[in-house]
Formats: sequence, structure tokens, C-alpha cells
Amino acid sequence: MPYQPHVIIRQLGRRAYLPIWQAMQEFTDKRDEDTPDELWLVEHDPVFTQGQAGKEEHILAPGNIPVVKVDRGGQVTYHGPGQQMLYVLLNLKRNKLGVRTLVTALEECIVNTLKTYGIAAYPKADAPGVYVDSKKVCSIGLRIRKGCSFHGLALNVNMDLSPFLRINPCGYAGLEMVNCNELGGPANIAEAGLKVVESLCELIGISQQNPSTLIEYKEGFDE
Repeated sequence: MPYQPHVIIRQLGRRAYLPIWQAMQEFTDKRDEDTPDELWLVEHDPVFTQGQAGKEEHILAPGNIPVVKVDRGGQVTYHGPGQQMLYVLLNLKRNKLGVRTLVTALEECIVNTLKTYGIAAYPKADAPGVYVDSKKVCSIGLRIRKGCSFHGLALNVNMDLSPFLRINPCGYAGLEMVNCNELGGPANIAEAGLKVVESLCELIGISQQNPSTLIEYKEGFDE
């Protein structure tokens, strides 16, 4: 039976980081050619995550915030309440996506979303992510396993940015972070998440206007 395009979008609410990371790994390890792709929207409890290229010297003073070494690309960053995470669990081969194409789509979905609020955001060729006036508003990091992606992006919506001062964000000393809410962007996490998903789906060819693709919205995980 031929594969029928089917994407599940899960709204997971606020969760601890470690169980979600482990769930992404398990999902990717167990999926097969017919497993529907999924996009996970989640907000994390405070945590620093150190990517595979992460250097210890970029973690300056973590204090009481845990540091988790993870399997995504990139350096160290911070996740916390008020930041919209979008995890992309996609079969790249089936979607005819290269890794660079997916990274570009993640950057452009943020650029396009913020543009609708009159915010001029842009990516940088030498530093993945999205910026506004040289301040970083969104971080991106991926892992590819078995031709499938996991991890994704982190959009600063209305979070406490002070923990970023405890690290060199993404390995850059003195890099300033900014909330898109402060710039006139989405009012809250829920608004930001839906708009980012809509923009990404359009960019990678998963359109709600395309009747051949079934998009399901779900709360949490199946029991």
C-alpha cells in the first residue's frame, strides 16, 4: 500500500527537557517508512543544553539550572518558559528534503512569521538561527538519524532572557538575545506556535490547502 502523506502536530504544553529528548530518540529509532511525520510544540522547564560541538568554556555560571549534553548539532543554549520549541520529526528522504534545505526552511519560517508582525528578521550564513538588529531571536539545532530529523528550533517569545548571560549563547561571547514579543511579535506561546507551524508546513510542501496531505492536531502523546 503506498504511503499516504500524514502529519501529526502535537501540542505538548510545558514539559521537562529530558523526557522529551528521550521521546524524540525513541520515536526516531522505532519509526519505519510508513510512520507519519510529527511536529512537536513544547515549552520547557529551565535547562541549558550543550550540543555535540559544545565546549565547556562556553558554560560560564550555570548555577541551579541543569546542563544536559545532547545529540543535536551546535553549541550551548538555554531553554525555559516563554520560549516556543518546535521539534521536527520528519522523514527527509520521503519529503525530498536535504539537511541544508530543512535548516533554511526552519530559518525562513521564523523570518516569514515575524514579517507578518512587521519585524525584519534575517538568518546569518555563518551562524544558524534568526536575528533582529544583530540580536538572536531564534536558535536552530538538528540531528539526523536513519534519514530522519529530530530536535528543531527555539523561538524566544516572552521569556526571561537573563539565564543567557550565564553562557556564551551558541558559542558566541556577548551575543545578545531578544524576545519577539518585545518587538511587537506574537502575544504568547500559543499564537507563536501555530503561526510558525503554518509557515513551516507551507515551506516544506505540507499545505493545509493540499487535500492529499492529512494534518492532525493532537494534545500530548497517545496513551
